[in-house]
Amino acid sequence: MLIKIFGSAIHGVAAQTITIEVNIDTGGVGYHLVGLPDNAIKESSYRISAALKNVGYKIPGKKITINMAPADLRKEGAAYDLCIAIGILAASDQILAENVHEYIIMGELSLDGTLQPIRGVLPIAIQAREEGFKGIILPKQNTREAAIVNNLDVYGVENIKEVIDFFNEGKPLKKVEIDTRKEFQEKINDFPFDFSEVKGQETAKRAMEVAAAGGHNIILIGPPGSGKTMLAKRVPSILPPLSLKEALETTKIHSVAGKMGRVTSLMTVRPFRAPHHTISDVALVGGGSYPQPGEISLAHNGVLFLDEMPEFKRTVLEVMRQPLEDREVTISRARFTVNYPASFMLVASMNPSPSGFFPDDPNNTSSTYEMQRYMNKLSGPLLDRIDIHIEVQKVEFEQLAEKRKGEKSEEIRKRVLTARDIQRERYKDLKISYNAQIGPKEIEKFCELDEASFNLIKLAMEKLNLSARAYDRILKVARTIADLEESENILSQHVSEAIQYRSLDREFWNV
Repeated sequence: MLIKIFGSAIHGVAAQTITIEVNIDTGGVGYHLVGLPDNAIKESSYRISAALKNVGYKIPGKKITINMAPADLRKEGAAYDLCIAIGILAASDQILAENVHEYIIMGELSLDGTLQPIRGVLPIAIQAREEGFKGIILPKQNTREAAIVNNLDVYGVENIKEVIDFFNEGKPLKKVEIDTRKEFQEKINDFPFDFSEVKGQETAKRAMEVAAAGGHNIILIGPPGSGKTMLAKRVPSILPPLSLKEALETTKIHSVAGKMGRVTSLMTVRPFRAPHHTISDVALVGGGSYPQPGEISLAHNGVLFLDEMPEFKRTVLEVMRQPLEDREVTISRARFTVNYPASFMLVASMNPSPSGFFPDDPNNTSSTYEMQRYMNKLSGPLLDRIDIHIEVQKVEFEQLAEKRKGEKSEEIRKRVLTARDIQRERYKDLKISYNAQIGPKEIEKFCELDEASFNLIKLAMEKLNLSARAYDRILKVARTIADLEESENILSQHVSEAIQYRSLDREFWNV
């Protein structure tokens, strides 16, 4: 007897429905699994056999042929165990399964018949709804994530016996329902860190506000212990809240990567990713033999923090150049190509020298050669994509001992939201959301300077030895500063502040 049952495969951050055909033939004995399964799927026969035996069923001693179509698409992981097991039971007439074709069935089996959680549930549920399936049957741990997709019945099960009784005896499964908008709104302002906890560093806080308002990449330069990491961790608390569309995009990526918590159904705050400096280029941008999203994709719609940036391998930093420009990553293999979104705000930190204390190093432990080698780890093209360079000074004892709290993230965020609203209105006819995304054409149109501002930036280019690449960056940042002050025109004070945010372009660093 031939039975068709449906599962799903992840390709990039999207899902594709898989038809699993189970045929049982009396002419012989054997278990044949075809359709490009990986080793985890090939080993499923042992898990399925033990699981069925422990719930009172068995794999028939006949010739079993299982085809996973489309046969030219590679299938990975143990998530097909439940689907294959139900197909075998139905094809061998051990259970009735007249309406099995109405459901997507996915889950990894333990030897006692219980189910283990799987990856990529959200894109699977979205695809199931788009293709008109009545519902989806999943491990109970994954149901909250799938339930954010409306117009789809989501059933969570703990044991394969529940699925068997559902199809064979009509025993109802508990349907999981979630009010997505309510849950989204309840947790949209749930941040573990706040800017009010940072002592001093008013200049750095201001730079972070400007960066958040315009979506600018920023690098913090300062001695150890000055608060660079502390400041970076609080950036998500002043960024605009995720829209529901952005939340779904972000959740899909984390679901595919298996980074969703068991009690989390939807990403409600912007992600903050801080990989260690020993990370490989593949782990950062994604890829591998069977491609998975990298850190820059996990930071999509959020913040990627590179602590001690010069300590990262140069090859790792260089592979970020194209994603920073294109806001997506394309992973190409001989048989397929996968695209992962990667629109993130880069926040980096570094010491001013190998010793960490230049130019105030009392022992002068860093030679000119060491300084040059240290600074050369950051290439010009990469720095070209970082709009704001801010020096973070050592915090004095009086500031640390002060009991008065600083300005809360909530107050800073209000100003950021106002500036973003201005930018959204300005660029409503363009495929641009904020100032960091504008190009030369938009700079010429939206960043016009009066005579005083023009003379100021001309003087800065000559006296501070600023590079040519700094010119456009200064104008974009000045545009953001003007937006924060709700000024239609860029004024000289806006340009003056923007010039202060180009530390690494100054002659002072070219040691």
